[in-house]
Amino acid sequence: MELSTGLYFLIFLILVVGGTLLLTIGRFFGLWFQALVTGTPISLFNIVGMSLRKIPSRIIVGAYINVYKAGLKGISVTDMETHFLAGGNVSNVVRAMIAADKANIPLTWRQATAIDLAGRDILDAVKTSVNPKVIDCPDEKHGAYITAVAKDGIQVKCRARVTVRTSIQQLVGGATEETIIARVGEAIVNSIGASETHTNVLEAPNRISHLALEKGLDAGTAFEILSIDIADISIGENIGAKLRADQAESDKRIAQAKAEERRAMAVAMEQENRAKVVAAEAEVPQAMADAFRKGHLGLFDFYRMKNLQADTDMRQSLAEDSGETEK
Repeated sequence: MELSTGLYFLIFLILVVGGTLLLTIGRFFGLWFQALVTGTPISLFNIVGMSLRKIPSRIIVGAYINVYKAGLKGISVTDMETHFLAGGNVSNVVRAMIAADKANIPLTWRQATAIDLAGRDILDAVKTSVNPKVIDCPDEKHGAYITAVAKDGIQVKCRARVTVRTSIQQLVGGATEETIIARVGEAIVNSIGASETHTNVLEAPNRISHLALEKGLDAGTAFEILSIDIADISIGENIGAKLRADQAESDKRIAQAKAEERRAMAVAMEQENRAKVVAAEAEVPQAMADAFRKGHLGLFDFYRMKNLQADTDMRQSLAEDSGETEK
């Protein structure tokens, strides 16, 4: 009885282990058979080895079948495994390689993997090389218009659309779209600022595009500028008039400050003169006393002077009263 129980347990264990092995081998066998029927040379042991190296065999086998059927036989399974272990997107790189080959764009596996590992979307770059993209200048983050001022002081607002094509050779280390937008904006501002009047800009907006293209704005970037088109242009404020008005107001304030300075100096001088007069008047009694002692001034002369002073004070008082009455 114990022998039969042990035998049943052994048979059950063999069935479990055998079933597990069959399922595992069946999964690998399915991938190997898929490669076999498509004519792609890849061994079953290579597929099993991918699983042991923690590499998704289904992704690698599918990608290798695609590149092999596309005629890119220079790419090996080892290359794909190496790129996956480096943290790259094998499927994206393979699709980019196939698209570039069909479009006759020179792109090697080394270049494609370097671009992918640099964080750039290699598939989108290839698509942009085939089908150029349009960049709005300025973009939504930097406002609706590029504003510049012509030599006559009139503000001109414009919006441009830049058609670019990705340069695969400069994609690694090349500047991004933000640099293109900044350079185009600077070129437009320079072109408008060099115009004598705003009407010259309105008459020939394409002149802005030509001047911008002549500057070689795509140097050192990951793009090749195909065209710069002015999508919208309008007139803004009269900046020159505002500046002249501000300058006039500033000159007015300066003149007022200088006038106030002169008035203050005049008031100070008047007060100083009054102080001198008061000081001189304080010396009059002493001078009269000296004149009396020396006999230069008689009694009748003194009364005549007092009468004259009283008459002067009366007339000054009458003049002040008449002035207040008129007010």
